[in-house]
Amino acid sequence: MDFDFSWLLLGLPIAFVLGWLASRFDLRQLKIENRQAPKAYFRGLNFLLNEQQDQAIDAFIEAVQNDPDTQELHFALGNLFRRRGEYQRAVRVHEHLLGRGDLSRADRDRAQHALAQDFLRAGLLDRAEAALQKLEGTRYENEARLSLLAIYERSREWAQAEDVAQKLDESDQASYGTRRAHHLCEQAAERVAAGDLAAAARLLQQAVLLAPEAPRPAIDRATLQLRSGDAAAAFDTLAALSETAPMALPLYAAALQQAAVASQRSGEALALLQRRYVASPSIDVLEAIIALGGTPALPDDSPSDATIAPEPRDGYIAHLAHHPSLVAASRWLAGERFEHEQFHPQVQRSLDQATRPLMRYRCAACGFEAHQYFWHCPGCQAWDSYPPRRVEEL
Repeated sequence: MDFDFSWLLLGLPIAFVLGWLASRFDLRQLKIENRQAPKAYFRGLNFLLNEQQDQAIDAFIEAVQNDPDTQELHFALGNLFRRRGEYQRAVRVHEHLLGRGDLSRADRDRAQHALAQDFLRAGLLDRAEAALQKLEGTRYENEARLSLLAIYERSREWAQAEDVAQKLDESDQASYGTRRAHHLCEQAAERVAAGDLAAAARLLQQAVLLAPEAPRPAIDRATLQLRSGDAAAAFDTLAALSETAPMALPLYAAALQQAAVASQRSGEALALLQRRYVASPSIDVLEAIIALGGTPALPDDSPSDATIAPEPRDGYIAHLAHHPSLVAASRWLAGERFEHEQFHPQVQRSLDQATRPLMRYRCAACGFEAHQYFWHCPGCQAWDSYPPRRVEEL
């Protein structure tokens, strides 16, 4: 059978027209999708600027669906989910980004950092730790180390915290010597609790070398020396500390008094405490002076003018003469005799109850109060945020 070429001549124009129409349809569809993506993006941006996060998320989801290859939209969407507390959705967005093979190295590091932030905000510290460790050697390295340091400090993993702080110290971004000394002191406390005093002494020696002017390493070292029976060394440690950190004296005045009594150096300790009391009066220093049998030197006295008190309670009266204090008044009244002595116990209990909050320490960063002095605030996790004075003296 012969082939009719007339059909071929007729079919070619028809095929051409159909192909042209199909291409025009695809181009039109592509233009419509490309117009929809920017419109959805700008609509989401407008909602975001107006603090309408729900509408912004819907708009960004629409934009991502129209153009799933847009990394910036994914990052914006993930950050919005995290800000709203929808951490699971934020994790899915950032894990989807990390699963893409066409992602650049810079965007992959950025997605890894965002994923670590998702886990941190969700409180999944173990997963956050693993995600942050993958950022070593990237431009997010220092930020990741700071976050790891916060994780280790919160979970009281002091050896790991000290390792990270050492890396930060070596990066020359800031000095972490004092913070590292705190980590070593915490490790020393754990060794003391375990009965390994020799290891604790070595850790405290390292802490003193790292932060020679910080009060905590010397105080902890003197406490350990007292516990080991070396009262003379403890006294020397604290006497030297009174020169480098005199404002922290209220924290170790009682230990200084105990070391002085045990090493038979009460007179030397009394003169030191009286001299510091004149410069910076404190109820803790006052009670150490009274425990040594002295009375505080008044501003117009010299230490030699006030050495031994006729009666220990007279030290509180001397303090009250220049520094009104409910705590000092309560301590003095505890030994006073009244006309109606049968009511004294009830009155004294009421006074003790009233003065108990005044004997607390207060964090200067968050206001958290505690009867115990903390080097690391349990409330805000800040270091050295507690003034070494009681609430009444602030």
